[in-house]
Amino acid sequence: MRFLRQSMIGLFLAAMTLGMLIWAVQMIGGAVQSRMSDERVAPPARERVFTVNVLTAEAGTQTPVLESFGEIASRRTLELRAADGGRVVFLAEGFEDGGSVKAGDVLVRLDPADAQSAFERSQSDLADAQAEARDAVRGLALAQDEVAAAQEQADLRLRAAQRQTDLAGRGVGTAAATEVAELAASAARQAVLARRQAFAQAEARIDQSATSITRAQIALAETQRRLDDTVISAPFDGTLSGANVVEGRLVTVNERLADLIDPDDLEVSFRLSTAQYARLLDESGAVMGADVVVTLDVSGIAIEAQGRVTRTSAATGEGLTGRLVFASLGSAAGFKPGDFVTARVQEPALENVIRLPSSAVDASGGVLLLGAEDRLDAATVQVLRRQGDHVFVRGDIAGREVVESRSPLLGAGIAVKPLRKDGDAPQAPEMLELTEERRAKLVAFVEGNTRMPKEAKARVLAQLAKPKVPAGVVARIEGRMGG
Repeated sequence: MRFLRQSMIGLFLAAMTLGMLIWAVQMIGGAVQSRMSDERVAPPARERVFTVNVLTAEAGTQTPVLESFGEIASRRTLELRAADGGRVVFLAEGFEDGGSVKAGDVLVRLDPADAQSAFERSQSDLADAQAEARDAVRGLALAQDEVAAAQEQADLRLRAAQRQTDLAGRGVGTAAATEVAELAASAARQAVLARRQAFAQAEARIDQSATSITRAQIALAETQRRLDDTVISAPFDGTLSGANVVEGRLVTVNERLADLIDPDDLEVSFRLSTAQYARLLDESGAVMGADVVVTLDVSGIAIEAQGRVTRTSAATGEGLTGRLVFASLGSAAGFKPGDFVTARVQEPALENVIRLPSSAVDASGGVLLLGAEDRLDAATVQVLRRQGDHVFVRGDIAGREVVESRSPLLGAGIAVKPLRKDGDAPQAPEMLELTEERRAKLVAFVEGNTRMPKEAKARVLAQLAKPKVPAGVVARIEGRMGG
């Protein structure tokens, strides 16, 4: 009996176990079939909205500015050189590198002994030539008197010969006497010729003396110049540069002593491309006197000077391109010749153009405009100039709002949230009063989010703990919750 009872209990337990296993298999199979037959309902797709900065395109008059780099130079620079050799016997106190001098100041004086001696010899030669000229004048007067006296004697001899001939014709005189009278008249005429020749020589002596005086005067002027060249003076106000001479030094002919630079008459030279240069030409093809602003950056401090374009180089230059342009500077305090500066030249003004950031226009001139329902429209403009981070364009977009910065994510038809820089005060975010149940659900979701950083989680929980919570925060959390 005991064996039968235990057998029956074992059989019952085995049947119960088998039945429970079959029931479990049926439950699992039904759950799997139910899960596989259910259709997953995807959450509704939401359109992504991008935030963009926009500005209003305003057409007006704009003045483009050309920017280039140039070098400061003085328009008046003079090399002080010794016209003749000699020993330096005097130097001005300010004759040093950077020394300022005034026009007419004596800078260097060479030993004038040799030049003074040559000058005095030239004076003596001139005095001799003048004395010779006076003697020649006196000799000419005497020669003229001698010619007159000889002519009188010849006239007397001729009349005597004529009387003797008349007497011989009347038979009173003799042939010998007539012959003697004729010989005497011929000798008198010969004496007149000799005196006239002496008179011509006296006249030639006058001419020679005049030539001697001219030569002596030329020699005197030359020695005077050599004597004056021993003194080197400043022809204009300026500053000395590269002074390399001391008192007592022996200098040679044409040796460079220093450079005299006018620091108040400066100009800047800078090179422009041919296209940029063409914009500065007037109707006649001459360069316009455009305004120039020259800037020198010295340890973060900008020194500026105003100028005006005056001329261009006659040739491009070997191995160079573009055009070299010169501009004279007005008041240029702080600038020195040789400074490397930035030159900004104002181009002629452009009418009916729009100034936009460079990031708003692509390479083909395309821009994005804010259209209806805050969606983007595409447009094309004509790019006239590019200046730094801005461009000057012309197109039918005046009054429209333009996206400041394009990106590959933006295009026509994209919905955006525009941000305007109109100077208005930002609006306060919308605040919501949450029910306790809704607040608890949000807090639980945030606390259970393991991918949220601790700092962000603490900040969001602090906002949710306040009586009023920003609507944007609530919308973001509920969007992630799917409810």
